[in-house]
Amino acid sequence: MPTRTVLVVSSGDEVYRRYCLEQVAAAYRIVLVSGTPPTWQDQLVADWEAADMSDPDAVVTAGRALAARHDVAGVLTWDEYQLVPTARLARLLGLPGSDPDAMRACRDKGRTRALLHEHGVGSAASIPTSSMMEALLAAESIGYPVVLKPASNAGSLGVLRVDDSTELPDAYAFAQAGTQGVGSESDEVLVEEYLDGPEVSVECVTHRGITAAVAVTRKTVGFDPFFEEIAHAVDARDPLLAETAPVATAAVRALGISTGIQHVELRLTDRGPRIIEVNGRIGGDLIGRLVLLATGLDLPRIAADLACGIAPDLTPTRSEAATIRLLYPDTAGTIVRRSIDASFVQATDWVKEVRWLREAGDRAVLPPIGDVDTARIGHLLITAPSADIAQQRITLALDHVAIEVDPRTEPERPTSPAR
Repeated sequence: MPTRTVLVVSSGDEVYRRYCLEQVAAAYRIVLVSGTPPTWQDQLVADWEAADMSDPDAVVTAGRALAARHDVAGVLTWDEYQLVPTARLARLLGLPGSDPDAMRACRDKGRTRALLHEHGVGSAASIPTSSMMEALLAAESIGYPVVLKPASNAGSLGVLRVDDSTELPDAYAFAQAGTQGVGSESDEVLVEEYLDGPEVSVECVTHRGITAAVAVTRKTVGFDPFFEEIAHAVDARDPLLAETAPVATAAVRALGISTGIQHVELRLTDRGPRIIEVNGRIGGDLIGRLVLLATGLDLPRIAADLACGIAPDLTPTRSEAATIRLLYPDTAGTIVRRSIDASFVQATDWVKEVRWLREAGDRAVLPPIGDVDTARIGHLLITAPSADIAQQRITLALDHVAIEVDPRTEPERPTSPAR
């Protein structure tokens, strides 16, 4: 049985974060700060403390209460919105962790841009704005197309491309709406240079100020002009890792991050890799599982090791490929049917997970009205010996998926969000 205790701030949702809690629980005893009583987490945690997760001070207070009851060796989170409270808590408890200001720099995209510019790291021109008129002037200064985004938030909420000035008023209202609610610490809207090119993320591990890039994730983005991520692919032998690692690790260093896992998003432009943003946590959409399946590196376990000040072993034990395809309907309406050929799945050993998030009778809602929490119907996760074969396999698997939506009918029952 694990003897060392780590304090996890927010387990996240079951669909996309259960694997993180399970992999940490295999090596550590877990105590949890949570907004609601544990349900699926119950068998994985030894104790928990309730907190209003939208109140950073309440989160820190709950964490200190757990630390008073347990000998906590480390504090960690994979929840984007809890990065700063977790860093504050680690500092108050005298445990390893990045400076809270570094996590604030991750959360504040305007501050990120300023630090990247200061340290000469390739990024995008960016101007913070507080009104539609300021945004219009900023867009004219940068030149169309531009991207509008909330200065803080996550999951591409409120982010879209604007191709000319006639689109800007509606786009500004959309982006400004993304500055509201939980997880947004700023009401500013950034107007940024549009970075044209394929999108990737570099998964990084930082220990005592030294950062290693351990995997690169190729992304598929859909629902133009919005930036909805619909697929991710990790190949242990991807040559892009060598090209993107120097820029990603320089970005981590520029923000002053000293420990933890980072999910660094970039675009591959004709001027080279350019940073989109630096996230001080494990990537979402099961990217950590893809990394494990492709390389053997267990990012949640590594995150717990780092939180306890333990140098991680970053030696890959696999050399394969893994990909996830997030399933969306072709049209909005009521789901009539969603299925995958069971005989096909049973005949393969490479379809690792089929997960449905919506049932027949639920409403299908497309971006931008629907977001990552409400638009997805499910996902497929597959493995392969190489990236090319992974692409062939996911294409084959999609041929066995059926999603039927009736755009004329009303839903028979309310939709239940996946997270």
